[in-house]
Amino acid sequence: MTELELKYGCNPNQKPARIFMDSGELPIKVLNGRPGYINFMDAFNSWQLVRELKAATGLPSAASFKHVSPAGAAVGTPLSDVERKIYFAEDMDLSPIACAYVKARGADRLCSYGDWAALSDVCDAPTARYLAMEVSDGVIAPGYTDEALRILKGKRKGGYNVVQMDPDYVPRSIERKDVYGITFEQGRNHFEINEALLENLVTDNRDLPGQAKRDLVLALITLKYTQSNSVCYTKDGQAIGVGAGQQSRIHCTRLAGNKADNWLLRQHPKVLSLPFVEGIRRPDRDNAIDVYISDEYEDVLADGVWQNTFKTRPEVLTAAEKKEWIARQSGVSVGSDAFFPFGDNVERARKSGVQYIAQPGGSIRDDHVIDTCNKYGIVMAFTGMRLFHH
Repeated sequence: MTELELKYGCNPNQKPARIFMDSGELPIKVLNGRPGYINFMDAFNSWQLVRELKAATGLPSAASFKHVSPAGAAVGTPLSDVERKIYFAEDMDLSPIACAYVKARGADRLCSYGDWAALSDVCDAPTARYLAMEVSDGVIAPGYTDEALRILKGKRKGGYNVVQMDPDYVPRSIERKDVYGITFEQGRNHFEINEALLENLVTDNRDLPGQAKRDLVLALITLKYTQSNSVCYTKDGQAIGVGAGQQSRIHCTRLAGNKADNWLLRQHPKVLSLPFVEGIRRPDRDNAIDVYISDEYEDVLADGVWQNTFKTRPEVLTAAEKKEWIARQSGVSVGSDAFFPFGDNVERARKSGVQYIAQPGGSIRDDHVIDTCNKYGIVMAFTGMRLFHH
């Protein structure tokens, strides 16, 4: 048996705490810091996600995790100039794996604050330099270049958590966990998600281009490691909205859709031209943008709080302008970890530019859900596979 003692469990009063294996060596090495219980929960869940995403797409993949669910996930395609600006990476030299993490982090920068990062490929210096600028708890990767490790060891006064994962590790086929002193046992979810899962197209429109297939695979793999119920919106190789852990499917769809809308609003010309004061911290800039695009911003203007953030008083982004900008959105994909019980999920998804949907199917109202897709020309695939994760 090998084990690693932890400072405490989920909370400081939960002691003792450790991670261990009954046989064999732990497949990780702690290269820096002292990761905790929740850190390792995020690390192992996020590693599975990026490992599977890389296998399915052939592209470097990254995830940004918080409290055992992804705030974002992405593959390493190049960033546009606008994406570089909204992710605060304008003048940076970005490798493919760095692009993947910048996009994963950028999907929902507020939820990614203090995240755990996961990388499918060796962490290089460009990725480490970006991580060094963000508020983050730690990172897991199959390896690190010497320069990347030097950069990361200097983060958080030398206490940043750096974990190296054995890429050849294969877990047991049976997994167990205890709840209230009672042991649960189940077979691991070995189900492979790939484009073949999208062949059962049930709508009148069956035009599913390659980019949409990739984005749907990304959504489904993300959902496989998201606390259920969950819905994920994706576009251009990245998650742009994840709704996790909701009891109602429509609440998942709304939550993820609102995050997707915020992602798009960050690209509005008024947001891109906000006159921030010199030297503003990255988290403060994120918070200011979130408030600016919210419905409460006019109240903030009235209170004069803007003076702490902006050089000059920004012009309000009106409700009409926001609605018009979001209406421009198109080409968005949505995955759901279980069936849509009603067409209202499709109605909400459509408002955020969704044109492609993948869900298991199996509702007694499948015909109504299909009819709603047909009403808007949306392509929908029934995967036949539920992806609950608890």
